[in-house]
Amino acid sequence: MKKRHIAIADLKISKKAKNYVLSVLNNNRLSYGKFTGKFEKEFAKTHNRDFAMVCNSGTSGLQVALHALKEVYGWEDNDEVLVPAVTFIASSNVIIHNNLKPVFVDVEKDYYCVDPKKIEEKITSRTRAIMPVHLFGQSSEMKLILKIAKKHNLKIIEDSCETMFVKYMGKPVGSLGDISVYSTYVAHIMVTGVGGIVTTNDELLATTIKSLMFHGRDNIYLKIEDDDTKNKVRLNSLIERRFQFNHVGYSYRLTEMETALGLAELEKKDQIIKRRIYVGKKLTEALSKYDRFLQLPKVRKNSEHIYMLYPIVLIDDRIEKEDLLLFLEENEVETRLFMPLLSQPIYKKIFGEIEDNYPIAKKLTERGFIIGSHPYLSDQDIKYVQNLFYTFFKNKKLIK
Repeated sequence: MKKRHIAIADLKISKKAKNYVLSVLNNNRLSYGKFTGKFEKEFAKTHNRDFAMVCNSGTSGLQVALHALKEVYGWEDNDEVLVPAVTFIASSNVIIHNNLKPVFVDVEKDYYCVDPKKIEEKITSRTRAIMPVHLFGQSSEMKLILKIAKKHNLKIIEDSCETMFVKYMGKPVGSLGDISVYSTYVAHIMVTGVGGIVTTNDELLATTIKSLMFHGRDNIYLKIEDDDTKNKVRLNSLIERRFQFNHVGYSYRLTEMETALGLAELEKKDQIIKRRIYVGKKLTEALSKYDRFLQLPKVRKNSEHIYMLYPIVLIDDRIEKEDLLLFLEENEVETRLFMPLLSQPIYKKIFGEIEDNYPIAKKLTERGFIIGSHPYLSDQDIKYVQNLFYTFFKNKKLIK
């Protein structure tokens, strides 16, 4: 069997994207410009939001989202934010960065997102928000989470970094919470290399977030175009206030080149969605022959799955995960671990040995792993992956 390289993610920059970037360079404008403005407007519209603000990463977006909520609503240090026990470490790191306390909640065994049935037992008098993380391209069970948040007067920050363009009960993922954050990192659904987008319908939160991204600068001056005015009253105000800072902010801005790439990607979103769903379904079809050994991704009722990544959980104890991953890697199929969080050395140092308190999360991270399911996988690539699993199980004498 001839080896094929199956990457976790891949990228092909379109002719339109290259032309957009050349337009940026030809206009000699790398900071906030027409592409950034249009990208923010179109992204907000796509996700049923009034405001969208780009920044340099999804992590930065989560950081300023929490900072804005803390500042606007008067949260105190060590107030608590609920976060899933399975997620990329950035989700919980930003809670710590804001001098808040992450409180972990176990996850669903079938869909891998935060388990709504286990949220209320974690709520205390210090709980201020829930951060559902929509993992691998599928929504959390937001209907129940929204109900709990309303009952306990909690804010919701949706970590949608792995799940843009997806519908949940007919609505875009990330359109239901107070603030939502997306990522355009190179391995994600819509790629600009680096980048993030924060969305909300709350104007005060939006202006606070925008300011925080720009060093905490006065909201009257948040992009170069704010200088382009002939109104003497406004110009006088700009002179006074454009180097006035109202918050302890950050430098989290994105360049016009990334948003030019993003706009080209956004304009072909239907193609991206269709292809990702096709690849994910074909992988499930190919590997379902081995479902007595593997738990494959399940699609939540009334929800879409866009398969940003393809998670697999081993359900046969005779299979050693390390053996299978080594076999796949030796045959050029890239793998990743299943979002280990509570077992990370730094978290053991901070929180202690708490992983046993989250049995579903522990089992998933011990027995789960991830392979790629990006739009550039061909039917031949998927057949190759299927044949590798067959060969592995046959060599282990698990099948004939």
